[in-house]
Amino acid sequence: MVIRNCAGGVVFNGDDVLLIENDKHEWAFPKGVVRPGNKMIDVALERIKVECGVDASILVPCGKTHYEFYSVSRRKPVHNNVSWFIMKAVSRDVAPNSAEDILSAKFVPVTEALETVTYSQDRTLLMMAYQRYKEITA
Repeated sequence: MVIRNCAGGVVFNGDDVLLIENDKHEWAFPKGVVRPGNKMIDVALERIKVECGVDASILVPCGKTHYEFYSVSRRKPVHNNVSWFIMKAVSRDVAPNSAEDILSAKFVPVTEALETVTYSQDRTLLMMAYQRYKEITA
């Protein structure tokens, strides 16, 4: 099994949150693999910019999620440990990067995002992140 550390962001602009649609038509939050020598925070910010064209700042860490999948190219299971950060976007402008297999990126109301995200652990992550975001920005 391949074990990878990843970092990503739950990015807010007002009461809206940034979602991406990947090449598998899954709706999620931007994230990427943390390579040796890189910092989680830097990777999280970079993935938001590279995948979506969004400039954001980190407010606070937001916890971790874990999931596994079978990699056809590696012919073995992959376990991802994802560290998440609550972020605030500078603007609502998005530019999905098809070279990164991002089909769509958009800011949507949190209530809509809770119905749109593909995986239940992302719904839980969003609920916790939004509550914390509201406390921080109140």
